[in-house]
Amino acid sequence: MPATLLAIDTATEVCSVAIARDARLAERAEAVGQKHSERILPMVQAMLRESSLQLGECDAIAFGSGPGAFTGLRIACGVAQGLAFGAGRPVVAVGNLAALALAASQAHRGARTIVAAIDARMRQVYWALYAIEGDAVTEVSAPVLASAGELAEICRGHAPDLVAGNALRAFPELAAQLACALAPAACASAASIARLAVKKLADGGAVPAELAAPLYVRDRVALTIDERRSMANAGPR
Repeated sequence: MPATLLAIDTATEVCSVAIARDARLAERAEAVGQKHSERILPMVQAMLRESSLQLGECDAIAFGSGPGAFTGLRIACGVAQGLAFGAGRPVVAVGNLAALALAASQAHRGARTIVAAIDARMRQVYWALYAIEGDAVTEVSAPVLASAGELAEICRGHAPDLVAGNALRAFPELAAQLACALAPAACASAASIARLAVKKLADGGAVPAELAAPLYVRDRVALTIDERRSMANAGPR
């Protein structure tokens, strides 16, 4: 039987919820700024109500595990864990860069290899390389942190068909150095996370709620006062 799955994503300023059910997919998304914690549960309730679905009817709860905004990742993981505990269901963690690659591939059907890259602030990017075959997304190079200046060289080395993500908008000089197709507006959302989570669940990739965890990539979450002052003195990026 097709899985029924609830997916949430709060890794960016857009908060999104999706339900995959009987091979159908519905999504609700809102630009919420920093109000993810206020909006995510009402959005979940609204999606369940619109789908005539009880949380306990879901086979698993999925969330965008990162990389992304640290606070957003913690919110998504915590909410997914809480919902899963309450419903007695497992959790499926889906990488946001993989979901970004899947979303980008839908608009660029000829792309077989995709570098997904998003702004990580501090003139850095999170990036990963994926191979695409239909709706199957295979990780070729795991998510890592790189300087914006390094990404053009990384892309030249891997020679992807497509580079996707908001790193292209954050660093327009990067886009000018790339010879492949570009998708600066592509982004991950609960819908692409749900699609990957259904397959991951079928492949045995769900975990008990207490074992779910975000993927931060950057080890340090906070800057010291001196580091903040140094960045401020350096001026805008």
